[in-house]
Amino acid sequence: MSTKDEFLLDFGRAERIGLEEAIYCAGKSAAQIDAILDAAAERGARFLLTRLDTDKLDALPGHHRRALDYCPVSRTAFFGEPRPVEAVPTVAVVAAGTSDVPVAREALRTLHYQGRGATLIADVGVAGLWRLTQRVEEIRAHPIVIVAAGMDAALPSVVGGLVASPVIAVPTSVGYGVAEGGHTALNSVLASCAPGITVVNIDNGYGAACAALRLLHAAERLARAAER
Repeated sequence: MSTKDEFLLDFGRAERIGLEEAIYCAGKSAAQIDAILDAAAERGARFLLTRLDTDKLDALPGHHRRALDYCPVSRTAFFGEPRPVEAVPTVAVVAAGTSDVPVAREALRTLHYQGRGATLIADVGVAGLWRLTQRVEEIRAHPIVIVAAGMDAALPSVVGGLVASPVIAVPTSVGYGVAEGGHTALNSVLASCAPGITVVNIDNGYGAACAALRLLHAAERLARAAER
């Protein structure tokens, strides 16, 4: 069986739901990723690759490595012609601690891949609440807020009580012992007393960004309808 028989790319997804297919590289071999990029190149298609570790990146043929815009922190890559990123950021991506930055950057890169401006606001967790209060007005200036937090994941609840924008919480797997690989953070944000917080899966910065994109698309459809 050929490697090409092991995948079927969804080139029509953007037309159906407004979000292009992304290539989740964890669990895929370098040979499979290589074949996927070959298929994309044949159609002149663009792709966002997530969870692409450096070992698999290094195993790709040189022409594919050179074609990728790779970020080792978020383990994301852009394949194909990049979109210009809008000048005015619409999403604040807030990371509780420096250890949460890889997940936050996955969200940031996903938004930038789609041409959406976003601002990273890092290391503003509740252990040093003054750091958050110093930047809360900057956060409020964004129509949508993504908050990545591990350990007790208190930050999404605090932000949800301070800003009017939709808040998308990303529990991360950061923390000792009973943090249980992000399950404590997930339960914490699910049990939040701040009303209306949206929660995505553990470490799923990509999913949080896609939720933000759906909100932005919905707002734009409403604005167009109001202009008619």
